Amino acid sequence: MNSTVVIKSVTNSSTLEFESWFIPLDILVMLCSVFTIGFATFFLLIILIDKTCHTVLMMLTANSYLSKLIYGSDLLSVAVFTLHNDLKQIQYQDSLCSFRGYLGYAAYGIMNYSFLLQAFYRYFTVVYPRHLFLQSSRFQFLLICITWIITCMYPFGFLLTDQIIYNADNQMCQVHVQLSFTMIFLTVCIYIIPVALIMLIYFKLIQYIKEMSKRVTPVNTLIRAQRELKMFRRIIILITILIVLGVPYAVFIFMSFFTAPPKYHLRIAFSAIYISLVCVIITSYKFTEPLIASIMKLRNRRVNRVTAMVTYVNTNQ
Repeated sequence: MNSTVVIKSVTNSSTLEFESWFIPLDILVMLCSVFTIGFATFFLLIILIDKTCHTVLMMLTANSYLSKLIYGSDLLSVAVFTLHNDLKQIQYQDSLCSFRGYLGYAAYGIMNYSFLLQAFYRYFTVVYPRHLFLQSSRFQFLLICITWIITCMYPFGFLLTDQIIYNADNQMCQVHVQLSFTMIFLTVCIYIIPVALIMLIYFKLIQYIKEMSKRVTPVNTLIRAQRELKMFRRIIILITILIVLGVPYAVFIFMSFFTAPPKYHLRIAFSAIYISLVCVIITSYKFTEPLIASIMKLRNRRVNRVTAMVTYVNTNQ
């Protein structure tokens, strides 16, 4: 039996094809968004409350979780809107559709640049250990503000010029995937620049540590540099997850330079992005020892309180 149902659009005379796999996919991506928002909020609260997490590195980590929270919230809004339209089997662009598209580009860029700031910080601590200003909270906070301003500004022009448009088949507002200056500019700014800089810093750091091992270097300094390199590799793993699960979107962009991408390319590409966000937030938690220690400390404190209460009740009896 054919699972395609053809209905009339509520906004124009064109037809909308509804596929049976739309609803399960909508529910899946909604669950991924809720998971991301919940854990990002929880981790941010832990970092904010626990004073042992009030370090420069954890400030950069909190910046990363905040970007994931914003991006996850935007994706949840997109998923709810898509599910609503799919359930009613309508084509409909609400007043916030284009803004959601803009916020998605900005938040994704902030997330990628948050990894770049962590890479810079690791590099500064190894290569310029005596330049304390580069490692200071003020300087790092300044870099955070700069990345937020830049990543929020460049997609804003596309919002003002109505280049973020409603795609009825995929039920979301995005820049049209085709060979254009807008698409190339967004891809370079949001994706290629931060990833390329992270990889460049990584190879520079490897080269620097190799040179350190050849020179007469204090053992403690060399061990610290090797430890920072190990931490840096974790950033590479997070970026790799984004790259791998971002392959469908990249393929569709490359395909659009020569021919029209598949009809539901955005649904397919964004489902991978939703999953990548969940994978990244879980992996980043596993790689953040201070956060794990804080959560374990909070858990042990609750267990001790429960044990003390049970002991007190038994004593009274």
